[in-house]
Amino acid sequence: MWRDALLVAGKDIRIELRSRVTLWQVVPVAVLSLVLYAFALGPVRHTLASAAPGLFWLAVLFSTVLATQRSFAIEAGEGTRDGLRASGIDPAGVFLGKAAAIAAELAVLQVVLWASMTVLFGVHVHAVWLALVASLLATIGLACAGTLYGALSAGLRVRETLLPLLVLPILAPVLLAASRAWAGALAGPVADGVSWLRVLGPFALTYLVVGIVLYGPLLEAG
Repeated sequence: MWRDALLVAGKDIRIELRSRVTLWQVVPVAVLSLVLYAFALGPVRHTLASAAPGLFWLAVLFSTVLATQRSFAIEAGEGTRDGLRASGIDPAGVFLGKAAAIAAELAVLQVVLWASMTVLFGVHVHAVWLALVASLLATIGLACAGTLYGALSAGLRVRETLLPLLVLPILAPVLLAASRAWAGALAGPVADGVSWLRVLGPFALTYLVVGIVLYGPLLEAG
């Protein structure tokens, strides 16, 4: 399973490195959304600082949908999914590989957004360890849930519009918990931020386990 996961993740990452869709489309859209949020909220630094965690994760959330759609779009034609099913690769490995590739893209995106948020909103992370742990757990949850629901909608003609309808309500707990954890990392109190890790951890673990178990049947159904 782990060997197959590395193969699938390497394949998806190589495709992205060659096409640069994430670099030229997803990242600019996410940064532009932060710029628009800054214009909408006005020049008051206090308002921008208080809203920064939620706006950061809102940009990451929408970017997750774009990255997931891209991940399954590259397998939509020329019998790629049929070939994947016939290859004998462990479905759990396929799930972990695709989730790992999406998580890697989201990690790069968050670094760029973190720098953009520092410049645009004038905020600085005080509890760096809390922000990193929250980002790690949230990224795992986002990538696993996105991969699972991406597989669910991949075989449908309306997958481009159906995926956001399916996944955004499910990811709402991540948006809330990650925003509150980052609020604790930025302005404190840190203890309040740590308490929200108890939401992110079970969410990430649940979708990781559910994806490993159910991705095979979803892949066959698609």
